[in-house]
Amino acid sequence: MILEINPDHPEPRKIQRAVDLLEKGGVIAYPTDAVYGIGCDAANKSAVEKLHRVKGLAKGKPLAFVCADLSDIATYAIVDNQAYRLLKRALPGPYVFILDATREVPKLALTKQKTVGIRVPAHEVPRALCRALGRPIISSTAAPPGEDALLDPHEIDERFPLLDLVLDGGAGGLIPTTIVDLTSGEAVVVREGAGPIEGLGLVEEPVGSRRAGW
Repeated sequence: MILEINPDHPEPRKIQRAVDLLEKGGVIAYPTDAVYGIGCDAANKSAVEKLHRVKGLAKGKPLAFVCADLSDIATYAIVDNQAYRLLKRALPGPYVFILDATREVPKLALTKQKTVGIRVPAHEVPRALCRALGRPIISSTAAPPGEDALLDPHEIDERFPLLDLVLDGGAGGLIPTTIVDLTSGEAVVVREGAGPIEGLGLVEEPVGSRRAGW
């Protein structure tokens, strides 16, 4: 099912329709400031399991916590003052920051390293979803395994038949998020993507090295 939504000023009734599905354990696709995401209610274990089925993800594959704003982050991630200053500069924006997880993170969403990816998009649709839901959405890229992200909401609907809803905010982006690991005490770029790294004091990771499966 596809539902067109205004990407800049999402209609409250359409946001509520999507949230009603999330609260029932549904999995939806939605636009972001990078590529389309596929997500569910982070607090619903059966929904997280369904998200794995929708995407064909192996257990332990990293997922991102999409939050409405910075105030949600400390519930799910351990953030020291230095990390918080960086998050405040970069977010909202097209980044995922890897941090040590708190006990509030469901086991299905944890990596083996007990870390969590935190995301606050600079896009009104996912932020409105999180605000209306009252908690984060746990999310993955709208990309079939081994393929690039899909740009067309209609193609997303076709390629992921188990989705309960696709919020169509227009064509998606081409470049995924920039992923930054903060767990070592320094900010290390795991993947350079849509989020610029200039001016953030980030360290680029050696080519061929990937942290925590991200």
